[in-house]
Amino acid sequence: MIGNMSEMFSRMIGTLAVILVISAFIGGSDILSKFFKTDKKWKYSIAFGVLGGIFGIYGNISGFNLNGAVISVRDIGPMLAGFTGGPLGGLIAGLIAGLHRLTMGGITAQACVVATCCIGLICGAISIKWNKAVSKPYFAFLLSALMEAFHLSVVLVMVKPFETALDIVRQIAFPFIAVNALGFVMMITIITYTEKQRNLTIERSRLQSELEVANVIQHSLLPLINEDYPGCDGLEVSASMEAAKEVGGDFYDVFFVDSSHIAFVIGDVSGKGIPAAMFMASSKITLQNCIRDIPKLSDAVQTANNALCARNDADMFVTLWVGVLDLELGTLNFVSAGHNPPVLLHNNKADFLKFKNGFVLAGMEGAIYREHSVQLERGDTLYLYTDGVIEAEDKNHNLFGDERLLGCFDCKSGSTPTEIIDNVKHSIDDFINGNSQFDDMTMLCFSWNKLSNKQ
Repeated sequence: MIGNMSEMFSRMIGTLAVILVISAFIGGSDILSKFFKTDKKWKYSIAFGVLGGIFGIYGNISGFNLNGAVISVRDIGPMLAGFTGGPLGGLIAGLIAGLHRLTMGGITAQACVVATCCIGLICGAISIKWNKAVSKPYFAFLLSALMEAFHLSVVLVMVKPFETALDIVRQIAFPFIAVNALGFVMMITIITYTEKQRNLTIERSRLQSELEVANVIQHSLLPLINEDYPGCDGLEVSASMEAAKEVGGDFYDVFFVDSSHIAFVIGDVSGKGIPAAMFMASSKITLQNCIRDIPKLSDAVQTANNALCARNDADMFVTLWVGVLDLELGTLNFVSAGHNPPVLLHNNKADFLKFKNGFVLAGMEGAIYREHSVQLERGDTLYLYTDGVIEAEDKNHNLFGDERLLGCFDCKSGSTPTEIIDNVKHSIDDFINGNSQFDDMTMLCFSWNKLSNKQ
C-alpha cells in the first residue's frame, strides 16, 4: 500500500509538473491571442476547452492504474477550462478528457466521464459569478478539493460492487485530492500572475503612447523660436528644453505684450510627468493673459498667482521669472517668484542679476511681488535657466553649480544666444560625463543689439 501510494504521488506530481510548465509557457506568450483574434467569447471558450481537454488526455496517459481505476490529474484540465472559458470551455474539456478516459476502459471509466464533464461545467458556472474569488489560492484550493471529493462520490455511486469502489476510494482519496487541489492552485496562480504581467505590459505601452503624445502637445505649447525673433530687428532669441522624463514641468514663453514690448518667461513646476505638464500649461496661459491685460507687471503676476491658487487642488507650485523688455529703450522690468537669478552678460563680464526674490507662484494666495528694473545696453545678453542646469550631477553627486555656470560665459561676449546655450549644454555634458539627468533642464537666452527696432 505504501509503495503504491508513493508511486501514485510520483506519477501524478510528474504529470502535474509538465502541465504547469506548458501552462506557464502558453500563459506567458500570445499564442492563443494570435490564433484567435476575435471579440467573440465562444471562440475563446472552445480554445481553452480544447487545451483543457488535451491536458486531461495527457493526465489519462500518465495516470496510475489501480485495480482497473486510472488515478491521474485529468480533472485539472476541465477545471482550468471552466475557469478560463466558462461552462462551455469546461464542458468541452470534460468531454474530451472523459471520452478519452472511456476508451481506456476499466471499472471506473463511466464514472470518470460523468465526473469529469460535471466538474468542467461546475467550475465554468462558478467562474461566471466568482471569477475573482477563484483566483485567490485558498478559494481555488477549496474548490478543487471539493471537485475531487465530488469525483470520488460519483465513483462510489456508479461503480459496482460498492465494496470495490470503496476500496479504491480509500486508497486514492488523499493523494488524489491533495495533488489535484495543489496543482489547480498552482495553475491558477500561474495564470493570474501571467495575466497581471500581460496587463501591466499593455498598460505600460498605453501610458508610453500617451506620454509621447503629451510630449508632442507640451512642445507645441512652447513658442517656436529662431535666432532672429520675428518682428524684432536687433533682438536675438534662443531656447532649449530637455525633460528628464517624457514630459516635464519646465516651460518658457516669449510673446509680444504690444508692438514695443516683449515678454520673456521661464518657469519650473513642482513635480514631474503629466500632472506637472498640465499645471505648466495652465500657468503659462494664465500668466500670458494677465501680462497682456494688466499694465503693471507686478500686479499681473499677483493676479496670476491668485488665479492659480484658486484652482490648485493638486497643491503644486511654480518658480517663475518673467521680464518685459522695452524694445526701443532697452529697459527690462522683471519679477521673480522663487526662481534662479538669470545671468547678465555685459561688456564681456557675466554675473548673476541681483534682486530680492519673491514667493513661488500658486503657493500662497495674496502674495505680494516686487517689480525690478535693469537698463540693457547694446549687445547685452540675458541668460535664463531652471534649476536642472545648476543641479546637474556627476557620478560622484557633485553639482554643476553657480560657479561652473558663470564660467561658461568667459570670453563669450559677441556670441549668439544659440552659441551660448550650446556652450552651456556642452559644459554640462562634459561635467556629468554620461550620468543620468534627474531634473528638467530649460534655458532661454536673448540679446538686445540696438537702441530701437525702428532704426
